[in-house]
Formats: sequence, structure tokens, C-alpha cells
Amino acid sequence: MAKALYGYLGGPSPEHAHEVAVLRRRIGDLENEVLRLKAENDGLLARLAETAHDGDLAELLESASR
Repeated sequence: MAKALYGYLGGPSPEHAHEVAVLRRRIGDLENEVLRLKAENDGLLARLAETAHDGDLAELLESASR
């Protein structure tokens, strides 16, 4: 029944299709930003671990990387 109504109404409007495309691009942009920030965070944690000499700091880094 839903397919019949969907076909009867003519499917998505061009405005709706455009909005979906814009939202999908935005999602892709946000996913790329998350990956970039994760990589940056991993790099910062690695640099901090290299300079960490205190056992407490090493434990903190280990818990932060989880």
C-alpha cells in the first residue's frame, strides 16, 4: 500500500532530493573530520607518551587512548 501511495504522489520532489544530497555530503564531510581529529589525537597521544617519564602520566595516557 505504501508503494502505491508513494507512486501515486509522484515520488520525492526535486527539492527533497537536493536536500538529501546536501545532507549526505555534510555527513561525509563530518565523517572525514572525525577521522582527521582521531588521527590528530593519536599523534598527540603518541608525542605525549614519548615525553612521559612519570608512571602516573603513562597510566593516564593509557586510559585516555581507550
